[in-house]
Amino acid sequence: MPPKRVSQISPSSSTGVPPIPKAPSSTTSNSKLSGNNNSSKASAQEVLLSLWTHYVNTTPQRVKLMDVFMAFLVAVGGLQFVYCVLVGNYPFNAFLSGFSATVGQFVLTASLRIQTNPENKGEFGSVSHER
Repeated sequence: MPPKRVSQISPSSSTGVPPIPKAPSSTTSNSKLSGNNNSSKASAQEVLLSLWTHYVNTTPQRVKLMDVFMAFLVAVGGLQFVYCVLVGNYPFNAFLSGFSATVGQFVLTASLRIQTNPENKGEFGSVSHER
């Protein structure tokens, strides 16, 4: 059986659709890209280190304590989800209630963190600091 012929559309055809322009070729070499990649890693590390130092130096101890508790809640929720995926979800209502309680506690703690943060005192003036 002879091969099928494929009709080609020329750019000068009367379909009214302009031809698609070709993308410009890349003129950068791999050595330039790898050097740029190393500098971006270094700058990302500097940014993260600066962010961490600012957080440690300026955040009050009470807010840090709530942040640690929120990280714990994220870990507990992640463990519950991983357990459900690996072992199975036979008592699905138990997983659902435990995971929902973890998410709810996280949301309520985030709300408390926002309200008791000294930087937000102007927005929550009527809320006492002893919450």
